[in-house]
Amino acid sequence: MKRILLLGSTGQLGQELQPALQSLGEVIGVGSQRVNFAEPDNLRSFVDEIQPDLIINAAAYTAVDKAESEPELAKAVNAIAPSILAQEAQKLGAFLIHISTDYVFDGNHSHPYRESNATNPLSVYGKTKLAGEQAVRENCLHHLILRTAWVYGTHGKSNFVKTMLKLGAEREELRVVADQIGSPTWTGDLANAIAQLVPKLTSELAGTYHYTNSGVASWYDFAIAIFEEAQQLGFPLKVQQVVPITTAEYPTPARRPAYSVLSCGKISTILGTYPPHWRQGLRQMLRELYARTYESAYPLRR
Repeated sequence: MKRILLLGSTGQLGQELQPALQSLGEVIGVGSQRVNFAEPDNLRSFVDEIQPDLIINAAAYTAVDKAESEPELAKAVNAIAPSILAQEAQKLGAFLIHISTDYVFDGNHSHPYRESNATNPLSVYGKTKLAGEQAVRENCLHHLILRTAWVYGTHGKSNFVKTMLKLGAEREELRVVADQIGSPTWTGDLANAIAQLVPKLTSELAGTYHYTNSGVASWYDFAIAIFEEAQQLGFPLKVQQVVPITTAEYPTPARRPAYSVLSCGKISTILGTYPPHWRQGLRQMLRELYARTYESAYPLRR
């Protein structure tokens, strides 16, 4: 790939992707400050100006609950923008990698979702992301849709891990939902997987794939692991107890799938290895976060 256009480069995944892609070509990273994804003409002319060989769309409207009250904006970013990117990629003969989500499923399964399973999103966010997938398939022959789930990373303003650490430093007791099950996914592992896929991109590889870290957890399980790992590293924590609660006890504007574990067998065949376990990714992320935030004041506990 000679020229790679990375959209969403200032997000938590985009900031991991930028260095991971450097050895694969000229990477042009673009965030929302440079291109407004809600303005179709602006996006179309920008892609035409760059003339990329590969487009990676890591940009999305990800405020799941807020999307319920901003459906048009969510649609513009998650559905219309991918449609434009797909049309431009097709015109240029470029490959398009589009990042999607486990929230395209309704969570009624009791076993990991395969790429071929029927979709049925419960929220505006999920519906707009599914519309984006469909637009990519309809408008670009050479595409790779990569669904992932429960993404967190060192970069970016907020994610579940950072929220738990913040609350855990302020409160002695936290209540966390225990009846939603998924696979926490570190952006470092996800970015590395995408970088490994890029040299393999061919027309035969085009299609939809799932990638998450291995293993499953509830949000409660994830929170417990965060505090266990963070305490070992020396993060300043006040939390003494984490109480498991039901989704019904923590109502939100958007409905979420109760079970959204994704089967990663298909992509593992391409990569030649299965994704690392989520706890391994969590440990690495927390080490990086600690080094950036506290290392000078509190040396990392080995």
